[in-house]
Amino acid sequence: MAEFALPKNSRVTKGAHYPASNPAAAKGRLKTFKIYRYDPDSGENPRYDSFEVNLDDCGPMVLDALIKMKAEQDSSLTFRRSCREGICGSCSMNIDGKNGLACTTAIEDMKGDIRITPLPHMDVVKDLVPDFTHFYAQYASIKPWLQTVTPEPAGKERLQSPEDRAKLDGLYECILCACCSTSCPSYWWNSDKFLGPAILLQAYRWLADSRDEMTGERLDNLEDPFRLYRCHTIMNCANVCPKGLNPAKAIAEIKKMEAERIL
Repeated sequence: MAEFALPKNSRVTKGAHYPASNPAAAKGRLKTFKIYRYDPDSGENPRYDSFEVNLDDCGPMVLDALIKMKAEQDSSLTFRRSCREGICGSCSMNIDGKNGLACTTAIEDMKGDIRITPLPHMDVVKDLVPDFTHFYAQYASIKPWLQTVTPEPAGKERLQSPEDRAKLDGLYECILCACCSTSCPSYWWNSDKFLGPAILLQAYRWLADSRDEMTGERLDNLEDPFRLYRCHTIMNCANVCPKGLNPAKAIAEIKKMEAERIL
């Protein structure tokens, strides 16, 4: 897979080199990580800093190495992380040219030096932390909650058949890590108007829900040359999704629903 575009504010220069903090590390398995560094308050251009990590004294995942770098070599290194289990989506970043979660990406799967940058084509808050403000605003625009007009059944929840519930498989698992949207060239070019694969997958999750009663309004909201139809089935989204989902298929289903209501 081709390397993805760097973040928007990127004119990267060579930066510092951090040798392994453990003096005995020279006897261990050393791995070099080239980390994108950017502090908007410094007034300096972005740069790459190189960190050496002894793999014999480090956990197996890329996130383990990042935590070790921050704890032992440079406390100013900035990145997001939380669950460390591939559930929260906080540690999404670009690792050796492919978007993914640092907590589920094994170091041993990476050959040679490992280059880590923020998610592509997003403004950067600091170092490996991208600005998700626009992404979350797009998510809010699809009204990602159950909408109904009929009264709720007294004393019980709204029920689904096993068959209707199964239709949500492959949709509800999305963790909004934005790996798919930021790997999509159509989203790079039109992120101001195109909702992107992550948000459209979430939109279809509610369209596919048998309990939701606002299907027509939801489709009206998506019927737009840019919001929906900028998807050109490039399939980067499905290739990088850390949960193994297929946003392109969900987008195709939305297009099918739009076409069927016209006929």
